[in-house]
Amino acid sequence: MTTTESHRPTDGPSDQPAPVVRTTAGAVRGRREEGLAVFRGIPFAAPPVGEARFMAPRPAHAWDGIRDAYAFGPPPPQDLGNLGGPGLLDVPEGDEWLTVNVWTPEPDPAARRPVMVWIYGGAYKLGHTGSPGYDARHIAADGDVVVVSLNYRVGMEGFAFIEGAPANRGLLDQVAALEWVRDNIEAFGGDSDRVTVFGESAGAGSIASLLAMERATGLFGRAIAQSVPGTFFSGELARDIGLALAAELGLRPTVADLSTIAPRRLTSAGETLSAKMPQYIDRWGQAAPTVTPFSPVVDGEVLPTSPYQALAAGSAKDIDLLVGHNRDEYRLFIAMAGRLGQITDEQATSALRLFAPGPDGEQAYRAAFPDASPGELYERVQTDWLFNMPSLHLAEAQTAGGGRAHVYELTWPAPGSGGALGACHGLDIPLLFGTFGADLGALLFAGTEPSAEAQALSSRFRSSWTAFARTGDPGWPAYDDGERLVQVLDAEPVVRAYPEEASRRLWEGYDFSALPLL
Repeated sequence: MTTTESHRPTDGPSDQPAPVVRTTAGAVRGRREEGLAVFRGIPFAAPPVGEARFMAPRPAHAWDGIRDAYAFGPPPPQDLGNLGGPGLLDVPEGDEWLTVNVWTPEPDPAARRPVMVWIYGGAYKLGHTGSPGYDARHIAADGDVVVVSLNYRVGMEGFAFIEGAPANRGLLDQVAALEWVRDNIEAFGGDSDRVTVFGESAGAGSIASLLAMERATGLFGRAIAQSVPGTFFSGELARDIGLALAAELGLRPTVADLSTIAPRRLTSAGETLSAKMPQYIDRWGQAAPTVTPFSPVVDGEVLPTSPYQALAAGSAKDIDLLVGHNRDEYRLFIAMAGRLGQITDEQATSALRLFAPGPDGEQAYRAAFPDASPGELYERVQTDWLFNMPSLHLAEAQTAGGGRAHVYELTWPAPGSGGALGACHGLDIPLLFGTFGADLGALLFAGTEPSAEAQALSSRFRSSWTAFARTGDPGWPAYDDGERLVQVLDAEPVVRAYPEEASRRLWEGYDFSALPLL
């Protein structure tokens, strides 16, 4: 349904009536906030508990009357100690995890504004749309677009291999949310024919997966993938990790066994196994040091092949793609482990031997970066393996399959910690959302007021992303195998040939297929 209604009383100081929109499941009442109509916590699927637990999402239960859509829905079960960071909003309780939120300039069905759907990251084990860093008011207002954010199942509930359950339940949640957008967004002032998905880290990996999934066909026409992780699990690896996860609880990885553990207690299996994962390097190889036992699974059904194979075969040739990464991605993780400036040559050698491509990858890296310190080599190879080359190769797969891709690299250094973090993982989020003091932004901007330079770069992020959502053109040329032009985002943004040429050559021809069980 696409009818929009207005009802008094008003919300807040505005003299406009509180916005009411009728969705396919029932009417919802939002709030007027700083010139926008904002709706939070709208169910797009039924609570995945009881008989529905570990199953594909089911339609939301309908309701009578008008439902207040003022508060974010509860986060999916996860280690809440790692959720959100400074400024975390009060986290509601309950099992209605699968909800969407909408920021719109005006819920007018005739407006048909571009729609941008945010998919959060968090290593496939964390994340919640109520995190303050994901407040989309600036994107919606500055870009005159409708922004939707969605919760999806993470960790054990969303991605663990469980016998008797579909794989990639978190991805199926995302598809269900996109179906909700298709069926309802016109009533909120959006155009269901102009939907762009955008996400960072695990959110970008999810988007890469959606580009390869037949059941997501037609649900979006553009995609923005920020810092794509290259970790996709083979079915065999996912099954072996699933056995280890269940064993942490003394159980088998079956629906019957795991259903005996309450959802918010089940997260303990992932937490305890994460700490032990480096011990499994002889079985799980490159997946072990990531210390996250969850990733999309190339199961042959929900996710038929790796995104790289699918895109090269043309699965997304009709979808406009914007993809990129930050120059110093892995430095954040080194800093969070308290190891900046403390990496030994032995540790660098181990990382090079595990992650560098080809049988002589270690020597190739040392030759390509002859003046690099052990810490720089350690960071460089993991930045390349985990984020930078998977992001670049996604663009190359897209162009190989007959599609179009625009590429960027963020090189502007985070001002926090005296600039020591560089252009690290996650820096693009506070810049895009303009949420400098929230979540990771509080660390990266050191709790200070953002400079004029930061504000200008933040504005550029939003104008480029929303222009892409509107037209498919972010303001710089598409990537090709000849000139390899990319947008370098810095204090003075420039368009130039891909800057990480040494790394690109080292990884040329590398196949980012699903990670195997050794």
